[in-house]
Amino acid sequence: LILLVPLGDLVERRRLIVIMMLLAMVGLLVSASARSLPMLLAGTAMTGAFSVVAQVLVPFAATLAPLETRGKVVGTVMSGLLLGILLARTVAGALSTLGDWHTVYWVAAALMLLNTLALWRLLPRYHQPASLHYGQLITSIIGLFARHKVYRQRSVLGFLGFAMFSVLWTSLAFLLSAEPWSFNDATIGLFGLAGAAGALSARHAGVLADRGHGHRLTIAGIVILLLSWGLLGLGGTSLIALLAGIVLLDLALQAVHITNMNMVFSLDESARNRLNSGYMFLYFLGGAFGSLASAAAYDEHGWSGVVILGAGLAVA
Repeated sequence: LILLVPLGDLVERRRLIVIMMLLAMVGLLVSASARSLPMLLAGTAMTGAFSVVAQVLVPFAATLAPLETRGKVVGTVMSGLLLGILLARTVAGALSTLGDWHTVYWVAAALMLLNTLALWRLLPRYHQPASLHYGQLITSIIGLFARHKVYRQRSVLGFLGFAMFSVLWTSLAFLLSAEPWSFNDATIGLFGLAGAAGALSARHAGVLADRGHGHRLTIAGIVILLLSWGLLGLGGTSLIALLAGIVLLDLALQAVHITNMNMVFSLDESARNRLNSGYMFLYFLGGAFGSLASAAAYDEHGWSGVVILGAGLAVA
């Protein structure tokens, strides 16, 4: 996120996007054909490095969109991205049940190739070079944090928000595979559909942000997050409460996230990729923290420990 995404402010974007997607596809092919753990890790690392191409696409969409509909456009693109994250769980669960784990990677590689071809044909060429060399481009991200208070605030909100997302989705599989539910991989994957309902709200959140309701949307989102953890706390005994909590949590997180991005992108048009790079770096750092903390909380205190952790992040 820090080393590759800022390149969107330096080089022609369509070419950058296509090259990064092809390299991500190569990583998927390495993982698909892996017969040893080092080979699987190498493929995973390569895919992980270049799948940040999604974060080049989001500011590109913001750049191409008219100012008055920027939030709506960013929300639409983010809906697709978030649906992919959530529905991938459902699809992967089904594919691994039908075949094995290799099948997931073969199918993902084929889909990535189709996606790459479509973007190569449909995206316009766009080059708005920054008057900086690569080293200055990367270090300038620190300057953006120092210069913009809103950038710092919204990045911290992004960190906490995606931490909550990972707290839920990391330990949800542990909860659903254990007693009393004892669901298999394919059934657990279907719970991604509940989260997808929340992801669909991203476009509507963008429309509200365009109309100047970003602050109210953020406050409402945080209040709903607190309520969602109350419902998720009942998830050990009630599937209805668990599903309702998942929908509300994803709905609220997307509202806050889209508002964050709309405000961040409006700070400096010429530095959107760098702004997105720094924001998403902290965003995914929050996700990594949430995933580690969630697993530790579940190991020590079960599902109630996970709920307390998530609610604590919402309070923060």
